[in-house]
Amino acid sequence: MPATEKTVRRSALVASAVLLSTALTAPAALAAPKPTTSPSAAPPAHMSIVGGERLGRPGTQVNLAAGVPVLPKELSARSWIVADAESGDVLAAHNAHWRLAPASTLKMLFADTLLPKWPRTTTHRVEPSDLAGVGAGSSMVGVKEDETYSVHDLWLGVFLRSGNDAVHVLSAMNGGVEKTVEEMNEHAEELQALDTHAVSPDGYDAPGQVSSAYDLTLIARSGLQKKDFREYSSTVRAQFPGETKKNKKGKRVRGSFEIQNTNRLLSGDYDVPVYQGIAGVKNGNTTNAGATFTGVAERDGKVLLVTVMNPRKKESNEVYKETARLFDWGFAAAGKVEPVGELVPPRSVAQATAAPGPSASPGEAGGTGAGSKPVASAHTGGGADGMGVALGIAGGVLALLVGGAFLVNRRWPLPDLVRRRPRP
Repeated sequence: MPATEKTVRRSALVASAVLLSTALTAPAALAAPKPTTSPSAAPPAHMSIVGGERLGRPGTQVNLAAGVPVLPKELSARSWIVADAESGDVLAAHNAHWRLAPASTLKMLFADTLLPKWPRTTTHRVEPSDLAGVGAGSSMVGVKEDETYSVHDLWLGVFLRSGNDAVHVLSAMNGGVEKTVEEMNEHAEELQALDTHAVSPDGYDAPGQVSSAYDLTLIARSGLQKKDFREYSSTVRAQFPGETKKNKKGKRVRGSFEIQNTNRLLSGDYDVPVYQGIAGVKNGNTTNAGATFTGVAERDGKVLLVTVMNPRKKESNEVYKETARLFDWGFAAAGKVEPVGELVPPRSVAQATAAPGPSASPGEAGGTGAGSKPVASAHTGGGADGMGVALGIAGGVLALLVGGAFLVNRRWPLPDLVRRRPRP
């Protein structure tokens, strides 16, 4: 597509995003919906058109043409999306705006909302009340009452083990679950993730808690602009503080234990190899949501985001297998397929872009400014593995306002996992 035509298309999408943002955040739109859980349920006939009219249609949306590879045949997910993380182009989608239960992929919104609040060295002694309300059967990292943890430890617990206990401790530090959920919903609105309604901070099944493949991709794109978010979501394994106990000599000592990332495209499993170029992001699984996953991967300088929600095929690790197929398709189709939509900018950026006069986008926390040097390495601490290697510029997105359009001319570094050692 010629550059001028693409700029016009982006400008039009920005303008429509401002109008849609106003319309879709009316009280009726924000009423807590009931997630679709029935296996036989069909997507709504009309869904949100944020990002483009075709994204609001049910079914698969793709522009197949000469030279464009056909989509994988074995896709059973209720909803999925393949997007270029740098340009924001949606290469293909299936029921992109279907509001479904998100499971722990909602922790991406939790992290994107709260990560900037504390330095990683901040410590907190866990009170019994901090762990109140953790849902029965929740995934846990092993946080103990009356023990002290650093914020760095807690975020590793959130990203690697999807620990709801760590989420609740961080929420307590933020003033409580209710305040945290309110801030998450405000942040979702700012991102124009208007299909999303958070009820719990951890993604645990709750009435009215929903998101969509489109929204989860928007949220991941925002989170990945933060250095700490990139680091935590790409860490394969780390040491987590254990419980303080008396040793044989009667001295109180505190050891640690290893935790491993439950993202199987990152850590591998018996039937899922590590995906070449994978660099995060977050997986989830609950009764209402089924399996959900958003991933980011880089290949040959191209960075893609893929979200898959609730595969109906219930084979082991199916969500990762379908994600891998969509990544393969996306890398083969990139540069050949005409987009079916676009990931919209945050509301404040869209409104500023639509306004007259010069504007500029400040660097987000942990991001890299335009023209600044890329991050060369990342300190992980705590024995974290998978992030000690150099971080190279692997592509990405951090938007600047240029010439009245939301253009991507800034790149953030992704962990260089292409050359990471083979799966364990």
